[in-house]
Amino acid sequence: MQYEIKGTPLPVVICNLSDGEQMITERGSMSWMSPNMQMETTSNGGIGKALGRMFAGEALFQNRYTARGNGMIAFASSVPGEIRALEITPDRPVILQKRAFLACEPGVELSVHFQKKLGAGFFGGEGFIMQRLSGRGIAFAEIDGCAVEYELAPGQQMIVDTGYLAMMDATCSMTVATVPGAKNMLFGGEGLFNTVITGPGKIVLQTMPLSGIAGAFQTSAK
Repeated sequence: MQYEIKGTPLPVVICNLSDGEQMITERGSMSWMSPNMQMETTSNGGIGKALGRMFAGEALFQNRYTARGNGMIAFASSVPGEIRALEITPDRPVILQKRAFLACEPGVELSVHFQKKLGAGFFGGEGFIMQRLSGRGIAFAEIDGCAVEYELAPGQQMIVDTGYLAMMDATCSMTVATVPGAKNMLFGGEGLFNTVITGPGKIVLQTMPLSGIAGAFQTSAK
């Protein structure tokens, strides 16, 4: 599979497939394709895995596209931002925010990822459930706004405001911390909690979470 990511601020990834190669995606993610791409709707691993994907913010069923001869298929982003190509290997799974998954090769498995601590889920801004990509192959993920990367050393931390964590290596951990001081909580405008990411591993932050876009539209509409 060869691919090219084109366009801003609403990018698209165009995948060129050889005969028999496949791509897995969620319903509605395909933007355009050549006529020789064959689509099949599947639970992709049975009802248990399908329910897990649903809890992670994805659809119950997935679409598998197979090239019959050399084929082409494109997947466009749903919000202004970036599309990232991720090389998933058995020793380096990746944790994504909800709804970040766009498409992947068949060797990549999308599953649910539960935060180890309930507080990180309920107050960390990313929800108790996130997405986990494991296996081997190329996957594509959506970033809201621009992406900024940091490589955290063991024990090194980054404090992130709600919703700004796009993805992280599975070696990183996620907890929450209250904003210090009653005045800061009530009048600081930053909410009551921050997400704390601890290394080792790479984290990718996004500059405009979908929730921020919605809030900006609501403010401008008033």
